Amino acid sequence: MDPARAQQLLTAERKRIERALARLRHQDTGEPTDEFDPMNEASDLYQDEFDESLAEELKGELEAVERAEARLAAGTYGLSIESGAPIPDERLEAVPTAERTAEEEARE
Repeated sequence: MDPARAQQLLTAERKRIERALARLRHQDTGEPTDEFDPMNEASDLYQDEFDESLAEELKGELEAVERAEARLAAGTYGLSIESGAPIPDERLEAVPTAERTAEEEARE
């Protein structure tokens, strides 16, 4: 894959992840919580835990972007980290952070 195209894909992926993380930041509305309504508290707790889980997943995706950027800088982007085999451009277009071929990933 052309390095300029790879950089474009990785930049877009980074921006997507950073926007998603920014949307997850807890927004305090300033409204007092109804501490006597356990359903409200349960709903808030569930949402906070869900957001935390999603944030962890997004941070993992951001780490994958950083690894891909390092491979791009090293000249190894587009090569499997497992076998060194080329990763098809079609796969990289769909998953810019792919570290393995589809066959290798399926075996994982």
